Amino acid sequence: MSSAAFLDAVRNRRTIYGLEAKSPIPDSKIIDIVNETIKHVPSSYNSQSARAIVLLKAEHEKLWDIAIEVLKAIVPAEAFPPTLAKLNAFKAAYGTVLWFEDQDSVRAMQEAFPLYADRFPEFSTHASGMHQFVAWTALEAEGFGANLQHYNPLIDEKVRSEWNIPESWKLQSQLVFGTPTSPAGEKAFKPLKERIKVFGVDA
Repeated sequence: MSSAAFLDAVRNRRTIYGLEAKSPIPDSKIIDIVNETIKHVPSSYNSQSARAIVLLKAEHEKLWDIAIEVLKAIVPAEAFPPTLAKLNAFKAAYGTVLWFEDQDSVRAMQEAFPLYADRFPEFSTHASGMHQFVAWTALEAEGFGANLQHYNPLIDEKVRSEWNIPESWKLQSQLVFGTPTSPAGEKAFKPLKERIKVFGVDA
């Protein structure tokens, strides 16, 4: 695989909110993507702290019903309709990948390498972000659209109870995916010269 093909996939990964409950690939392929992501994406000191739960169809809808229940209890009634519309849009998709970081794994690294103990929570979030990005990019390469949500920690306890999630798994994000019903919006880019510095390049 060339870098050009890889970067094409990176460029084509966009945030897409218009999604429907259809899949361009078998469920087994979705699971393969998440499995390969968990197995091969790097983590600091090979801690392998990333965890994932894949929710499809009715189980996916159950997640967003939980979010609706939780948000309805805390959002003022007059402000809730836009929130409900947004949550129902996520519910209308095909699936969600819940991304977690296992805090027992993080603590094990802190104990094994005490000099860097204060850095391992940050390293953990770096690894989680890479996992989310790889799975997101792979799903969109297969024809899905996706968007990344962060309703944690509001939904954490109900999610933990519903799917019997270990106490040590800390929820990081919710990757929502489905067949696109609308394209991604326009994306503006800041000038690269303001964001990158290069030294030592050949003339």
